[in-house]
Amino acid sequence: MDLTNWTPPPLPTRTVIRGQYATLEPLSRAHFKGLREAHAEDDGAMWTYLPVASFSDASYLAWVDEQRLQHDPLQFAVRMADGRLGGTLALMRMQPKAGSIETGWLSFAPRLQRTRESTEAVYLLMKWAFSAGYRRFEWKCDAANMPSRRAAERFGMSFEGIFRQAGVVKGRNRDTAWFAAIDAEWPALRNAFETWLDDANFDELGRQMTRLGELTAPILVARDPNL
Repeated sequence: MDLTNWTPPPLPTRTVIRGQYATLEPLSRAHFKGLREAHAEDDGAMWTYLPVASFSDASYLAWVDEQRLQHDPLQFAVRMADGRLGGTLALMRMQPKAGSIETGWLSFAPRLQRTRESTEAVYLLMKWAFSAGYRRFEWKCDAANMPSRRAAERFGMSFEGIFRQAGVVKGRNRDTAWFAAIDAEWPALRNAFETWLDDANFDELGRQMTRLGELTAPILVARDPNL
């Protein structure tokens, strides 16, 4: 592959990203109350595989103050169609010279989980990355986190392997599962997401008629053998 004339993409900026259902807003102190209301619905499970534990109000405000000043990771609050906040996610491990970027730090409260907004939130970051010229969009997770591994494949990211003993998190070993999509796959992935997100894919009760995983499965170049 000749990349002689390839130009590295720009770094993302702290800009609102709007979708049909979800809006991604750069994390700020203004999100504190709404996010804490969302967190109150959770029993602690949403923090299991993140490098932080569930927060007190004071410690979460301190975390927001720290994160809102960082560029990598670049944290976004997810605003749902009804105006409520449902959680956060980030763009991170940005390597413009390699054309690689990752999404991570997904902390989705129960109100956001398994919704059109949660799927569109990931899609919006993927769309931004490939539209900006990135060649590779990564998803990594604790190998023990099977829901996250299933989500990666549902989003059309191919399994690339396990990095054994990649870290120590909360006093336990972490093996890391790697998934990614590349720019050559993006046109087909974009069509899959837009087909799934279309109102025509949902009945009058909001039930999906075609699963996103059915649309993205043909695009995967490798499947996770443990799923």
